[in-house]
Amino acid sequence: MTSATATSPLSGEPFFRAASAAGTEWGPTVKACLDRLGPVEGCNLGILYITDGLAQHATSIVTLLRGLTGIRDWTGTVGIGVCANGDALFDEAGLAVMVARLPDDGFRPFPPVKAGLEPLRDAAGGWLDKHSAALALVHADPRVQGLAGLVASLSDSTGAFLVGGTSASRAEYPQFTTPGGSSGPVEEDGVSGVLFAPSVAVATARTQGCLPIGPKRTITASDDNVVLEIDGRPALDVFKEDIGPDLAADLRQVAGLISAGLPIAGSDTQDYLVRDLVAIDPRAGWLSIAEPVTTGQPILFTRRDRDSATADMRRMLDGLKKRVRTQPKGAIYVSCIARGPSLFGAADAELSMIRETFGEVPLVGFFASGEISHNRLYGYTGVLTLFL
Repeated sequence: MTSATATSPLSGEPFFRAASAAGTEWGPTVKACLDRLGPVEGCNLGILYITDGLAQHATSIVTLLRGLTGIRDWTGTVGIGVCANGDALFDEAGLAVMVARLPDDGFRPFPPVKAGLEPLRDAAGGWLDKHSAALALVHADPRVQGLAGLVASLSDSTGAFLVGGTSASRAEYPQFTTPGGSSGPVEEDGVSGVLFAPSVAVATARTQGCLPIGPKRTITASDDNVVLEIDGRPALDVFKEDIGPDLAADLRQVAGLISAGLPIAGSDTQDYLVRDLVAIDPRAGWLSIAEPVTTGQPILFTRRDRDSATADMRRMLDGLKKRVRTQPKGAIYVSCIARGPSLFGAADAELSMIRETFGEVPLVGFFASGEISHNRLYGYTGVLTLFL
């Protein structure tokens, strides 16, 4: 592991430190991470991501971190992988920590919001009366029914641009939050996180990880999540035309490579949601995707491979670099578990591209089962947020 990256704690400006450590013994792993992190004096916000190999010790880890650092407010969750600075731990026990010093009125944590928004109002209602929320770092339990609607409602109710992702685990799904609810600083279910005021300058961008391989078309017959016709023709005929003769000759090749893209109405950036192909019926000529669709809805098909994902990642980073006029002080990166080593060949490939563009910025992040950007739930994406 590399040593922690940090901005100077001596100035009055916000600053950030980040570090990670691997290990199956939670206590020594926490202490090793803090040793690499360095001084935390003056810090008032902690961000913690743990891999699911340590999920059962989540309460103990948060309690120890609060005791050793003196930082009361923490947020974060569990992922199949975590990252800090240039290092990534994927599918192994470990954790990543970022500590930050921000204006005391520049942020406000909130515990999990579930069916209603009462926990948010109880935790941040007074703060929201005095400050508008420009950004919210959020973590969600993927098992929540109607999660996409809850994410949209949370964005609408706070006015914040949301960034973050859903927990990824083969066991527990802890979220770290203060002020904690009835069960303390570790809870499951709902969406929790931190609201940031406009005084905390940020910039954020998302990479889709897929590239369109055909034109935008229209679903002309459908049944729930089954696409029966596209542009008045059997859906499978159009699909084969768009993916090309090589893939069309053996449809077994499209699994994990080709996905459906559902353009977002009203988007001025040609944005779309990527959804998996669930089934293909060669005899009936229809496609089934992992999302209900309606007749009249637009659809396109996308290709997902290393070259496409790398090209889109670099496009995103170049665009963000043009928007940012100063050296970032800190960064949070949330990537899909289907990216990382399975797509790029190495768990740290995305981090290397970020560091090539922005230098050694203190960074923390995790590999999620779904990514959140603005007011929507995505898949196969990477969401980068810079603190300026």
